[in-house]
Parts: sequence; structure tokens; C-alpha cells
Amino acid sequence: MHMTLKDVLEKAIQKEIEAQRLYTDLSQKVKNSAVTDALKKLSLQEKGHQTMLERYARGELKKGSLRPDQTVDYKIAEHLDQPQLAPDMELKDIFLFAARREKASHELYLSLAGMHPAGEVRTLLRDLAGQELEHKQKVESLYTEVAFPQTDGG
Repeated sequence: MHMTLKDVLEKAIQKEIEAQRLYTDLSQKVKNSAVTDALKKLSLQEKGHQTMLERYARGELKKGSLRPDQTVDYKIAEHLDQPQLAPDMELKDIFLFAARREKASHELYLSLAGMHPAGEVRTLLRDLAGQELEHKQKVESLYTEVAFPQTDGG
């Protein structure tokens, strides 16, 4: 299956929108205000990723950009093929699901950065990859808080 850079960017934008929804929905399900705040912050960061990808897709980023119709190695696009969230998943499993998605996004942006020449776009994609890795670590930390809550005994 051949995908163009435009196809990959459109799917990546959709994944960023899905991540925003996931974190917003999760923030409404947890009782811990620190976890709620962290999830809201993650949602806002994913919105920022969406905005940057949309700017690239519209051709607003020039230095080091590729043609939208350029074919992308399917191995890159594989990072976009992820399982869907099941409605009956427990909260702790949703956090693990989110961590896996963040890892896939990290790998996608690293792969895309690797196919771009030096310049603004490669820097942006590497930055996005780093942020997605930070998100994975944050979600794993939130998972720990939810899966193994502290008791009064410490």
C-alpha cells in the first residue's frame, strides 16, 4: 500500500485529535485533581501538535519540507495503525492504551524526521517525537497513580 506524505499527515492529525478527546474524556473520569490537571495539559499539548501538523500540511512550513504527493515508506505509516479503545476497558488499561499510542506517535515522528532534509520541518518532527515520548512517560506515571493508588499507610 502506497501512502503519500499528505495521507500520513492527515492520519497523524486525526490521531492527535483522537488523543485530545481521549485525555479530555479521561480527565472527566478520574477523581484525583492532579491527574485531571495533567490530562488536560496533555490534551492541550496534543492540540498544539495538531496545529503544527496542519501548518505543514497547508504548506506553511518551507525549510526542509517535502512535496505532499511524495510517497512514504509504508513502515512509517504502520505507526498509525493502532487498535481502537474498547468501551469496557478499565481506567488503568486506558492509560496503558494511551501510553502505547504515544509510543507509536513518537516512532512515527522520528521516522518522518528521518526522511526529511535538515531544516525547519525535520526539527519540528524531532521535537514532536520528543514530546510524544514525554507524553508516554507522563501517561505511564498517571497509570501508576491510578493502578496503584497510595494508601494512608504510605
